[in-house]
Amino acid sequence: MKKIIPTLFASALALSLAGNASAADDRYIIKFKEGKGQAVKSMMEKNGGRSALALQKRNAMAANLPTKALSALRNNPNVEYVEQDVKRFPLAETVPFGIPMVQADQLSDAMAGNQTVCIIDSGYALNHEDLPSGNVTGNYDTGTGDWFTDENGHGTHVAGTIAAIGGNGKGVVGVNPNGNLNLHIVKVFGADGWAYSSSLVAAADECAANGATVINMSLGGTFKSRTEERAFADLYNQNVLSIAAAGNDGNTRHSYPASYDSVVSVAAIDSNKMIADFSQQTDQVELSGPGVDVLSSVPVGMGLSTTFSVSGSAIEAAGMDESPMGNVTGNLVDCGLGESACAGAAGQICLISRGNISFADKVLACEAGGGIGAVIYNNEPGMLYGTMGGVATSIPSAGISDTDGAALLGQLGSSANLAIEPSDYAYFNGTSMATPHVAGVSALVWSHFPSCSASQIRSALTSTAEDLGAAGRDNAYGHGLVQAKAAVDYLTANGCGGSGGDGGDGGSGGGGKPCKGKNCTQ
Repeated sequence: MKKIIPTLFASALALSLAGNASAADDRYIIKFKEGKGQAVKSMMEKNGGRSALALQKRNAMAANLPTKALSALRNNPNVEYVEQDVKRFPLAETVPFGIPMVQADQLSDAMAGNQTVCIIDSGYALNHEDLPSGNVTGNYDTGTGDWFTDENGHGTHVAGTIAAIGGNGKGVVGVNPNGNLNLHIVKVFGADGWAYSSSLVAAADECAANGATVINMSLGGTFKSRTEERAFADLYNQNVLSIAAAGNDGNTRHSYPASYDSVVSVAAIDSNKMIADFSQQTDQVELSGPGVDVLSSVPVGMGLSTTFSVSGSAIEAAGMDESPMGNVTGNLVDCGLGESACAGAAGQICLISRGNISFADKVLACEAGGGIGAVIYNNEPGMLYGTMGGVATSIPSAGISDTDGAALLGQLGSSANLAIEPSDYAYFNGTSMATPHVAGVSALVWSHFPSCSASQIRSALTSTAEDLGAAGRDNAYGHGLVQAKAAVDYLTANGCGGSGGDGGDGGSGGGGKPCKGKNCTQ
């Protein structure tokens, strides 16, 4: 099978908060007392502040404030508080085994029209061959542009996991594959890949106003926001289930909005159901989803399709991020670790071992010896996914597994072909990719029991998750891998309240919020 890697490497979609804003970005959220908004705004503008976004439902506004205005507002009796309007980023590290893993293929999505998933992200490639165009809505935003375009691919990838069309012979299959699920798109990320927390609050309110039952947020940042926390708690009380990425820093620090009690925090696991090394592990992690090597849709031509063959036999390969495109044929030559110009590589394809120096330097060593293509094999188990790290190279390059690399050392001199071409699909890694699996499953399960509350659906999902890692809930996996069929079976047997009674689709009952516990470049 072809491996497709995005042209926009996920490191460009930074996962952690970018520290305090620069002087040019001194933006704050001002929470004012009921009925005092105009007075506060007038005083702010008098002191040089500039309005950025009105949060009318929250008795708040976002504004750019010089020091004078900030000081005045903090001492204004009509102001409850002023907090930094902290940034939110798409949470992906790089570039769908996950569909059966979460049991989505065991349930019908015929009733999914009673659900709406709102995707707050970088937009939606409406012209994509494998994404639904019916039942999809969104709104134009003056800051980020049309919702039906996607300049960095992140939102389109997320949408594909939730709802890519099945049975059309193209691309991939989403958790809800038959075009019945309603989608609403709120575009908060432009090409630069970040937004403010006030923008996220406004986006979440827009989701609710457009009938969202589930909100997908494959995004986050390090610092919390009181305005944000209150907004998501309010939405949860309004029966909206918000789901967010736990974070990709590979540490134990909280990421927000995932770590608010009203939001489901999602960790990432690989195809072996092992926690991804980048997935943050905290006492707020609630569920896990597939988040490593996840294939999904990207805007047309944004991905790279990689094929590699030796003596006519296909070998799984992943194009290096930022690799030039090309289709080359030559004999396979061993270049060792690629630490110097590869002798005898003129007109040939270099086979290089990972280790010691960057991937880019290895490719440059192949070029220096006259090589026309480079294939780097892993020095540890598994496929190699790499990047040029911003270094310009002129020949196509790809990674392969350690086992394939070892086998090819016995085929040196054989004719090889390496082709890297544009594609509409890509493999991404990140808790960003795990989140839409959980969001999609939430909507799918809820569609079978539309009279259940958000807290009851949440409880059913945590009660039936496949326990991974340490027995019981843990900080890496939460309650475990989300399971669609198991959750529906649980609700069928026990009703929405989880204690028996109203089984079958459309069951109802009591229930409550489940405890979350406070509990590569070389």
